[in-house]
Amino acid sequence: MTSVIDGSRFARAAATRQAILDAATELFCRNGYRFVSLRDIAAEAGITHPALLKHFAGKEELLGQVARRLDVASAATSTPLDALPFAAAARRQEAVPGFVPLFAALTGEASAASHPLHAWMRERAAELRSGRADAIAAGARRGLVSADRAADDEALRLTAAWDGLRMLRQYLPDRVDVAATLERYQELIAHPRGWAPPGTPPAPEPSPPAPKLPPIAEEPSGPEAGYRTGRERRAKIVDGATALFAREGYGDTSLLDIATRVGVSKSALYHHFPSKDALLHEVMRERDRRIDDRGTTDPGASAADVLRSFADGAAANEAEQPGLIELYAVISSEATPRSHDAHAYFEHRFTVALDGFATLLRAAAKDGALPPHRDPEHEALWLLALWDGLQYQWLYDHASVDVAAQLRAHLADILPGGRA
Repeated sequence: MTSVIDGSRFARAAATRQAILDAATELFCRNGYRFVSLRDIAAEAGITHPALLKHFAGKEELLGQVARRLDVASAATSTPLDALPFAAAARRQEAVPGFVPLFAALTGEASAASHPLHAWMRERAAELRSGRADAIAAGARRGLVSADRAADDEALRLTAAWDGLRMLRQYLPDRVDVAATLERYQELIAHPRGWAPPGTPPAPEPSPPAPKLPPIAEEPSGPEAGYRTGRERRAKIVDGATALFAREGYGDTSLLDIATRVGVSKSALYHHFPSKDALLHEVMRERDRRIDDRGTTDPGASAADVLRSFADGAAANEAEQPGLIELYAVISSEATPRSHDAHAYFEHRFTVALDGFATLLRAAAKDGALPPHRDPEHEALWLLALWDGLQYQWLYDHASVDVAAQLRAHLADILPGGRA
């Protein structure tokens, strides 16, 4: 009789634990990790907060359990011999409820060293790159990948672009199909680096100037006019908020925290920024203004030259603005739920960036710099995803990931004939 009672008690505990994990998965995916409390999870699971604490010590433990459970559920059961496995793996991930939105957010959020899953996600990224390098090397032996492609570098760029695609899908679902994009990637790497179809004429010299693109930065949230001390205080507030958002995350940073760091009263902060949302927008606009300023090029530069110059901008960002790279990675991932204050900002930003990349690549195709087998729309999406994903990989592994070098290698592949 005792064993029957114990078995029943064990079954009830297991069912309760499963209900908690299901509730946590649903809420983390819908609202984001930082915006979900243990009480929210308990209510979703239909139990009390004290009852939840009998099973899980805290939200960090729950996040770890949810992430690992979804990761195992999406794992491959077998590897096909007649095709590269990446598009099929993306489809498996999409079939696991919660996997794509959770890992879209988690990849960027956990790039901050203070995140509870930073170490696990860093190890996971390294394991993914290693496994994908092995798959690419095996593909080369079977004739699926060109023999001149370095497996380790190709795997790094693949992993970065895959992460970026998953995140972009949360903002531009009508424009991003992760599995289909990976399917096209698998076809392209069967060709040697810098390949063009036989008979493709060389790009003319000089090529026409690149089309003028709209700036990424939105208009400022407030007027720049006023006394110098007020403008300086506003700039100081933006700098202080940038540092705290990058270190603690947007959700865990209060206006009082920012005011204390900057050394102003809360009322003085409200004088410049009526809400935390307004302040976050100004922080991100300031980053984009710096990118726009750095992106100014020779007005006679061709579309291909403008595209190649992106690697120089990435190198400057890494050297001069590492904190802003982390802020951007964390907030863009944290804001994937539509309810987040910054979701609309990133949706706008990614739309403008993707359209701009596509405009440049269409011009490069017209000029003959982009080979005819490369579709400008696909290449624009891949480039945007790759750039963001490389920043994630760099935040996890500064020593092994050179964002600018990887961008240069990719651009040399799709735009042969320019400088590497």
